[in-house]
Amino acid sequence: MTSPVLTRRRWKLYAHGQHIVIARGQRERITHPLLKAFLWALYLPQYPQITVEVPVPDRYKPDVVAFDPARTLFTHQPVFWGEAGQVSADKVAALVRRYPDTHFAIAKWDTPLSSVRPWVEEALRGVRRRAPVDLLNVPDACAERIDADGHIHITFDDVERLCL
Repeated sequence: MTSPVLTRRRWKLYAHGQHIVIARGQRERITHPLLKAFLWALYLPQYPQITVEVPVPDRYKPDVVAFDPARTLFTHQPVFWGEAGQVSADKVAALVRRYPDTHFAIAKWDTPLSSVRPWVEEALRGVRRRAPVDLLNVPDACAERIDADGHIHITFDDVERLCL
């Protein structure tokens, strides 16, 4: 059963002792904000300052992002950048070159990673990176991973994950 929290336009969600508010756009499919919430919850233990929909000094805007205050002061680069749902190959190619020390995660809803991997690998070809790029396939069943109180109960065991 889908959480009643998800019937609202704004969701207050909880994971790992923190909370976040995610707004669902008027014409936005439910899978996009769900992917943002799941990226936030999955990577929160690794990046405690992770947040959603915060602009960065770049022409592109991340869906989910984390900054390391000490590192960001000098580089203005995020330590984590998450993309939820549709993302263009051109955007990925530009970002992985521009931010070689940023951990990237691209999450897709119920999409075989075999359809995503080739164009991401092409974007990475010839790029010297010092941080990983993760591809995540979030199955339809994960919609049930948010309880009636807005607590997200998802782990990497619940999704298909490929680290490049």
